Amino acid sequence: MKKSLKLAAAMSVLAAPAMAANLENPLYMPTAGEFYSKTAAGLMIKVADSSYAHVLKGHDGATEFPIWRIQEDLGIGITDRIAIRGAFQYTHDGDINRKGMNHGRFGLIWRPIQTSDNIVLDIYADAHLGGINKMRGSYTSTGFQYDNYSNGRWGVDAGVRFGKTWSKLTTSAFVEVLKTFGSSNNFIDVSGLSLNGMPVTKVGVPDEISVDLKSTTEINFGVNAFYQINDRWSWGAGFKYNHHADNGVKGLATDINYNPVYEALAKPAIDKLIAGLSDMNDGFDEYIVTLSVANQLTDYVQVALYGEYTFDTAHANSQNGTDVKAEVGVRLNLAF
Repeated sequence: MKKSLKLAAAMSVLAAPAMAANLENPLYMPTAGEFYSKTAAGLMIKVADSSYAHVLKGHDGATEFPIWRIQEDLGIGITDRIAIRGAFQYTHDGDINRKGMNHGRFGLIWRPIQTSDNIVLDIYADAHLGGINKMRGSYTSTGFQYDNYSNGRWGVDAGVRFGKTWSKLTTSAFVEVLKTFGSSNNFIDVSGLSLNGMPVTKVGVPDEISVDLKSTTEINFGVNAFYQINDRWSWGAGFKYNHHADNGVKGLATDINYNPVYEALAKPAIDKLIAGLSDMNDGFDEYIVTLSVANQLTDYVQVALYGEYTFDTAHANSQNGTDVKAEVGVRLNLAF
Protein backbone atom coordinates (compact mmCIF):
# COMPACT_ATOMS: atom_id res chain seq x y z
CA MET A 1 0.00 0.00 0.00
CA LYS A 2 2.78 2.41 0.95
CA LYS A 3 4.61 1.59 -2.27
CA SER A 4 1.45 2.33 -4.25
CA LEU A 5 1.00 5.70 -2.55
CA LYS A 6 4.62 6.65 -3.19
CA LEU A 7 4.32 5.64 -6.85
CA ALA A 8 1.09 7.64 -7.23
CA ALA A 9 2.71 10.70 -5.66
CA ALA A 10 5.72 10.42 -7.94
CA MET A 11 3.50 10.08 -11.01
CA SER A 12 1.45 13.12 -10.00
CA VAL A 13 4.60 15.22 -9.76
CA LEU A 14 5.74 14.05 -13.19
CA ALA A 15 2.31 14.69 -14.68
CA ALA A 16 1.97 18.21 -13.23
CA PRO A 17 2.62 20.98 -15.77
CA ALA A 18 6.05 22.57 -15.52
CA MET A 19 6.12 26.21 -14.50
CA ALA A 20 5.95 28.43 -17.57
CA ALA A 21 9.12 30.18 -18.67
CA ASN A 22 9.55 33.63 -17.16
CA LEU A 23 8.28 36.22 -19.66
CA GLU A 24 10.44 38.91 -18.06
CA ASN A 25 13.56 37.01 -19.12
CA PRO A 26 15.06 39.00 -22.07
CA LEU A 27 15.81 35.71 -23.87
CA TYR A 28 12.28 34.33 -23.47
CA MET A 29 11.11 32.34 -26.50
CA PRO A 30 7.68 30.66 -26.71
CA THR A 31 7.64 26.92 -27.37
CA ALA A 32 5.62 25.36 -30.19
CA GLY A 33 1.95 26.26 -29.75
CA GLU A 34 2.55 28.51 -26.73
CA PHE A 35 0.84 31.90 -26.83
CA TYR A 36 2.08 34.82 -24.74
CA SER A 37 0.86 38.32 -24.01
CA LYS A 38 2.59 41.16 -22.15
CA THR A 39 0.28 44.12 -21.46
CA ALA A 40 1.70 47.23 -19.76
CA ALA A 41 0.02 50.38 -18.48
CA GLY A 42 2.35 53.25 -17.67
CA LEU A 43 2.26 56.81 -16.38
CA MET A 44 4.90 59.22 -17.69
CA ILE A 45 6.07 62.73 -16.81
CA LYS A 46 8.08 64.92 -19.19
CA VAL A 47 9.73 68.33 -18.89
CA ALA A 48 10.48 69.86 -22.31
CA ASP A 49 14.04 70.99 -23.01
CA SER A 50 15.12 74.31 -24.50
CA SER A 51 15.40 73.28 -28.14
CA TYR A 52 14.65 75.97 -30.72
CA ALA A 53 11.35 74.28 -31.58
CA HIS A 54 10.18 74.40 -27.96
CA VAL A 55 11.35 77.99 -27.47
CA LEU A 56 9.51 79.09 -30.63
CA LYS A 57 6.30 77.57 -29.29
CA GLY A 58 6.85 78.96 -25.78
CA HIS A 59 6.94 75.40 -24.48
CA ASP A 60 10.54 75.18 -23.23
CA GLY A 61 10.67 73.99 -19.62
CA ALA A 62 6.97 73.06 -19.66
CA THR A 63 5.82 69.99 -17.74
CA GLU A 64 3.65 67.40 -19.46
CA PHE A 65 1.76 65.23 -16.97
CA PRO A 66 0.02 62.88 -16.88
CA ILE A 67 1.03 61.06 -20.07
CA TRP A 68 -0.72 57.70 -20.36
CA ARG A 69 0.96 54.83 -22.20
CA ILE A 70 -0.34 51.38 -23.13
CA GLN A 71 1.98 48.70 -24.52
CA GLU A 72 1.18 45.25 -25.85
CA ASP A 73 3.66 42.52 -26.85
CA LEU A 74 2.27 39.19 -27.99
CA GLY A 75 3.27 36.15 -29.99
CA ILE A 76 2.93 32.44 -30.58
CA GLY A 77 5.50 29.71 -31.04
CA ILE A 78 5.45 27.99 -34.43
CA THR A 79 8.22 25.62 -33.38
CA ASP A 80 10.44 25.69 -30.29
CA ARG A 81 12.80 27.96 -32.25
CA ILE A 82 10.51 30.04 -34.48
CA ALA A 83 7.78 32.42 -33.34
CA ILE A 84 5.44 35.04 -34.76
CA ARG A 85 5.32 38.20 -32.68
CA GLY A 86 3.92 41.71 -32.61
CA ALA A 87 4.34 44.86 -30.51
CA PHE A 88 2.12 47.94 -30.23
CA GLN A 89 2.29 51.09 -28.11
CA TYR A 90 -0.25 53.89 -27.63
CA THR A 91 0.44 57.26 -25.98
CA HIS A 92 -1.95 60.00 -24.87
CA ASP A 93 -0.46 63.38 -23.89
CA GLY A 94 -3.28 65.78 -23.09
CA ASP A 95 -1.00 68.74 -22.34
CA ILE A 96 0.08 68.98 -25.99
CA ASN A 97 -3.06 67.35 -27.44
CA ARG A 98 -1.01 64.57 -29.02
CA LYS A 99 -2.18 60.96 -29.04
CA GLY A 100 -2.04 57.77 -31.07
CA MET A 101 0.02 54.68 -31.79
CA ASN A 102 3.68 55.56 -31.35
CA HIS A 103 5.16 52.14 -32.08
CA GLY A 104 4.07 49.08 -34.03
CA ARG A 105 5.81 46.05 -35.48
CA PHE A 106 4.90 42.53 -36.59
CA GLY A 107 7.19 39.76 -37.72
CA LEU A 108 9.21 36.59 -37.09
CA ILE A 109 11.99 35.61 -34.69
CA TRP A 110 14.23 32.56 -35.22
CA ARG A 111 16.67 30.92 -32.80
CA PRO A 112 19.36 29.23 -34.96
CA ILE A 113 21.77 28.69 -32.04
CA GLN A 114 20.99 27.21 -28.63
CA THR A 115 23.93 25.41 -27.03
CA SER A 116 24.08 22.95 -24.17
CA ASP A 117 25.68 25.59 -21.95
CA ASN A 118 22.73 28.00 -22.45
CA ILE A 119 24.14 30.33 -25.08
CA VAL A 120 21.53 31.49 -27.60
CA LEU A 121 21.42 33.62 -30.73
CA ASP A 122 18.20 34.96 -32.24
CA ILE A 123 17.62 36.63 -35.61
CA TYR A 124 14.45 38.60 -36.27
CA ALA A 125 12.76 40.74 -38.87
CA ASP A 126 9.61 42.81 -38.37
CA ALA A 127 7.42 45.05 -40.48
CA HIS A 128 7.48 48.60 -39.12
CA LEU A 129 3.84 49.71 -38.90
CA GLY A 130 4.26 53.49 -38.99
CA GLY A 131 2.14 53.59 -42.13
CA ILE A 132 -1.04 52.29 -40.48
CA ASN A 133 -1.98 55.84 -39.51
CA LYS A 134 -1.27 59.00 -41.47
CA MET A 135 1.05 61.51 -39.88
CA ARG A 136 -1.16 64.42 -38.89
CA GLY A 137 -0.30 67.90 -37.70
CA SER A 138 -0.48 71.60 -38.42
CA TYR A 139 2.06 74.13 -39.64
CA THR A 140 1.93 77.74 -38.42
CA SER A 141 4.31 80.63 -37.89
CA THR A 142 5.57 78.94 -34.69
CA GLY A 143 6.49 75.74 -36.51
CA PHE A 144 4.99 72.28 -36.77
CA GLN A 145 2.47 70.97 -34.25
CA TYR A 146 2.01 67.19 -34.13
CA ASP A 147 -1.45 65.72 -33.58
CA ASN A 148 -0.32 62.09 -33.36
CA TYR A 149 2.83 59.96 -33.07
CA SER A 150 2.80 58.31 -36.49
CA ASN A 151 5.49 59.08 -39.06
CA GLY A 152 3.19 57.79 -41.80
CA ARG A 153 5.93 55.51 -43.16
CA TRP A 154 6.15 51.76 -43.53
CA GLY A 155 9.49 50.08 -42.97
CA VAL A 156 11.49 47.05 -41.87
CA ASP A 157 13.19 46.27 -38.54
CA ALA A 158 15.96 43.65 -38.61
CA GLY A 159 18.18 42.61 -35.75
CA VAL A 160 20.01 40.02 -33.68
CA ARG A 161 19.67 39.10 -30.00
CA PHE A 162 22.14 36.98 -28.10
CA GLY A 163 22.94 36.04 -24.52
CA LYS A 164 23.72 33.41 -21.92
CA THR A 165 22.18 32.02 -18.75
CA TRP A 166 24.25 31.10 -15.69
CA SER A 167 21.96 29.29 -13.26
CA LYS A 168 19.74 32.15 -12.02
CA LEU A 169 21.42 34.99 -13.95
CA THR A 170 20.76 35.81 -17.61
CA THR A 171 22.55 38.50 -19.60
CA SER A 172 21.74 39.54 -23.15
CA ALA A 173 22.34 42.16 -25.81
CA PHE A 174 20.73 43.15 -29.08
CA VAL A 175 21.28 45.42 -32.05
CA GLU A 176 18.77 46.28 -34.75
CA VAL A 177 18.35 48.56 -37.76
CA LEU A 178 15.13 50.24 -38.86
CA LYS A 179 14.69 51.32 -42.46
CA THR A 180 11.62 53.41 -43.26
CA PHE A 181 10.41 54.13 -46.78
CA GLY A 182 9.54 57.65 -47.89
CA SER A 183 5.88 58.37 -48.57
CA SER A 184 3.23 61.07 -48.67
CA ASN A 185 1.04 59.34 -46.07
CA ASN A 186 0.40 62.55 -44.13
CA PHE A 187 -2.03 65.44 -43.72
CA ILE A 188 -0.74 68.84 -42.65
CA ASP A 189 -3.13 71.64 -41.78
CA VAL A 190 -1.72 74.91 -43.15
CA SER A 191 -4.83 77.05 -42.71
CA GLY A 192 -3.02 79.04 -39.99
CA LEU A 193 0.09 79.70 -42.07
CA SER A 194 0.71 83.14 -43.57
CA LEU A 195 3.14 84.46 -46.17
CA ASN A 196 4.07 88.11 -45.72
CA GLY A 197 0.96 88.54 -43.58
CA MET A 198 -1.34 86.89 -46.14
CA PRO A 199 -3.06 83.56 -45.33
CA VAL A 200 -1.75 80.88 -47.70
CA THR A 201 -5.30 79.72 -48.34
CA LYS A 202 -6.00 83.05 -50.01
CA VAL A 203 -3.36 82.40 -52.68
CA GLY A 204 -4.79 79.01 -53.62
CA VAL A 205 -3.16 76.64 -51.13
CA PRO A 206 -5.76 74.17 -49.71
CA ASP A 207 -6.39 73.94 -45.96
CA GLU A 208 -4.60 70.57 -45.82
CA ILE A 209 -1.60 69.43 -47.85
CA SER A 210 0.57 66.32 -48.08
CA VAL A 211 4.34 66.24 -48.55
CA ASP A 212 6.70 63.53 -49.78
CA LEU A 213 8.89 62.52 -46.82
CA LYS A 214 12.34 61.01 -47.30
CA SER A 215 13.33 57.51 -46.21
CA THR A 216 15.31 57.17 -42.98
CA THR A 217 17.72 54.72 -41.36
CA GLU A 218 17.77 54.33 -37.59
CA ILE A 219 19.64 52.08 -35.17
CA ASN A 220 18.88 50.71 -31.71
CA PHE A 221 20.96 48.58 -29.37
CA GLY A 222 20.89 47.57 -25.74
CA VAL A 223 21.92 45.23 -22.93
CA ASN A 224 19.85 43.48 -20.27
CA ALA A 225 20.37 41.58 -17.02
CA PHE A 226 17.83 39.28 -15.40
CA TYR A 227 17.94 37.38 -12.11
CA GLN A 228 15.56 34.60 -11.03
CA ILE A 229 15.51 34.90 -7.25
CA ASN A 230 13.21 31.88 -6.72
CA ASP A 231 10.19 30.23 -8.36
CA ARG A 232 8.07 33.35 -7.75
CA TRP A 233 10.29 36.42 -7.75
CA SER A 234 12.65 37.88 -10.33
CA TRP A 235 14.14 41.23 -11.23
CA GLY A 236 15.54 42.82 -14.34
CA ALA A 237 17.59 45.81 -15.48
CA GLY A 238 18.46 47.18 -18.88
CA PHE A 239 19.94 49.93 -20.98
CA LYS A 240 18.82 50.85 -24.50
CA TYR A 241 20.01 53.38 -27.07
CA ASN A 242 17.61 54.64 -29.76
CA HIS A 243 18.72 56.84 -32.65
CA HIS A 244 15.91 58.75 -34.34
CA ALA A 245 17.01 60.19 -37.67
CA ASP A 246 16.24 63.67 -39.01
CA ASN A 247 13.13 63.80 -41.17
CA GLY A 248 13.22 65.49 -44.54
CA VAL A 249 10.77 66.68 -47.19
CA LYS A 250 11.39 65.85 -50.86
CA GLY A 251 8.57 68.00 -52.20
CA LEU A 252 4.86 68.72 -52.26
CA ALA A 253 2.56 65.78 -52.93
CA THR A 254 -0.49 68.03 -53.22
CA ASP A 255 -1.22 69.94 -56.40
CA ILE A 256 -1.74 73.63 -55.73
CA ASN A 257 -4.01 75.76 -57.90
CA TYR A 258 -2.51 79.15 -57.25
CA ASN A 259 -4.67 82.23 -57.46
CA PRO A 260 -3.32 83.91 -60.64
CA VAL A 261 -3.26 87.28 -58.87
CA TYR A 262 -0.79 86.05 -56.24
CA GLU A 263 1.05 83.20 -58.02
CA ALA A 264 4.17 85.22 -58.82
CA LEU A 265 4.51 86.07 -55.12
CA ALA A 266 3.26 82.88 -53.51
CA LYS A 267 4.90 80.09 -55.54
CA PRO A 268 8.52 81.14 -54.84
CA ALA A 269 7.67 81.52 -51.17
CA ILE A 270 6.11 78.06 -50.99
CA ASP A 271 9.04 76.55 -52.90
CA LYS A 272 11.46 78.20 -50.48
CA LEU A 273 9.51 76.88 -47.48
CA ILE A 274 9.55 73.31 -48.84
CA ALA A 275 13.26 73.54 -49.71
CA GLY A 276 13.94 74.67 -46.14
CA LEU A 277 12.38 71.43 -44.90
CA SER A 278 14.69 69.22 -46.94
CA ASP A 279 16.55 68.49 -43.72
CA MET A 280 14.23 69.21 -40.82
CA ASN A 281 17.02 68.84 -38.21
CA ASP A 282 14.52 67.23 -35.84
CA GLY A 283 16.34 64.01 -34.92
CA PHE A 284 17.07 62.94 -31.36
CA ASP A 285 18.90 60.21 -29.44
CA GLU A 286 17.56 58.39 -26.39
CA TYR A 287 19.46 56.60 -23.60
CA ILE A 288 16.95 54.56 -21.61
CA VAL A 289 17.54 52.89 -18.24
CA THR A 290 14.97 50.37 -16.96
CA LEU A 291 14.38 48.42 -13.73
CA SER A 292 11.69 45.86 -12.96
CA VAL A 293 10.57 43.34 -10.37
CA ALA A 294 8.13 40.52 -11.14
CA ASN A 295 6.02 38.01 -9.23
CA GLN A 296 4.81 34.71 -10.74
CA LEU A 297 1.24 34.44 -9.44
CA THR A 298 0.51 31.12 -11.18
CA ASP A 299 2.14 28.97 -13.83
CA TYR A 300 0.43 31.13 -16.44
CA VAL A 301 0.10 34.61 -14.85
CA GLN A 302 2.84 37.05 -13.86
CA VAL A 303 2.73 40.67 -12.70
CA ALA A 304 5.69 43.05 -12.98
CA LEU A 305 6.32 46.59 -11.76
CA TYR A 306 8.70 48.65 -13.86
CA GLY A 307 10.39 52.02 -13.91
CA GLU A 308 12.06 53.76 -16.84
CA TYR A 309 14.15 56.92 -17.09
CA THR A 310 15.24 58.44 -20.41
CA PHE A 311 18.14 60.78 -21.04
CA ASP A 312 18.15 62.33 -24.51
CA THR A 313 19.90 64.77 -26.80
CA ALA A 314 17.77 66.50 -29.44
CA HIS A 315 18.50 68.54 -32.56
CA ALA A 316 17.36 72.16 -32.74
CA ASN A 317 14.00 71.54 -34.41
CA SER A 318 13.07 68.44 -32.43
CA GLN A 319 9.98 68.54 -30.26
CA ASN A 320 11.01 65.34 -28.48
CA GLY A 321 13.89 66.66 -26.40
CA THR A 322 13.41 66.61 -22.62
CA ASP A 323 15.09 67.66 -19.40
CA VAL A 324 13.07 65.03 -17.53
CA LYS A 325 11.38 61.91 -18.90
CA ALA A 326 10.32 59.20 -16.46
CA GLU A 327 7.73 56.43 -16.48
CA VAL A 328 6.40 53.92 -13.95
CA GLY A 329 3.89 51.19 -14.64
CA VAL A 330 2.60 47.68 -14.22
CA ARG A 331 2.82 44.80 -16.68
CA LEU A 332 0.57 41.74 -16.85
CA ASN A 333 2.16 38.68 -18.49
CA LEU A 334 0.19 35.65 -19.64
CA ALA A 335 1.41 32.42 -21.25
CA PHE A 336 -0.63 29.36 -22.15
